[in-house]
Amino acid sequence: MTVLLSICVAVIFAVSVYLLTSRDLKSVAMGLFLFSHAAHMGIIAMSGQPLLSLGGETVRKASPILGTSALGLHVDPLPQALILTSIVISFAVTGFLLALLVAQHRRVRSMDVTELREEDRPEMPDDFATAEAA
Repeated sequence: MTVLLSICVAVIFAVSVYLLTSRDLKSVAMGLFLFSHAAHMGIIAMSGQPLLSLGGETVRKASPILGTSALGLHVDPLPQALILTSIVISFAVTGFLLALLVAQHRRVRSMDVTELREEDRPEMPDDFATAEAA
């Protein structure tokens, strides 16, 4: 199961890198979303299995708060806490990125990176120009 999850993580990482290198800003945003999801799945893949096979018998690990298993084995709660924190952070970054994309589309009327390069840069106010010259 861990091998299958690792392959899925690798495929999602590859697709996200492909999308991050595109010229369309919507694809870049989707690549960033997929990248965060692949990171979450990678943490889950590294956290280990909740089931343990001992001598042909499958033993379920217990939750660290609610009880104990027959062998005293517990599931590690740290990866779940890391993923919860990472989901909150990626949600905030996603909202900020979408707000930037909407503002950029309203300003330039395009989502193509090559057209952004041709866009005029904002002029510097006179206050800053005189301060830089001094």
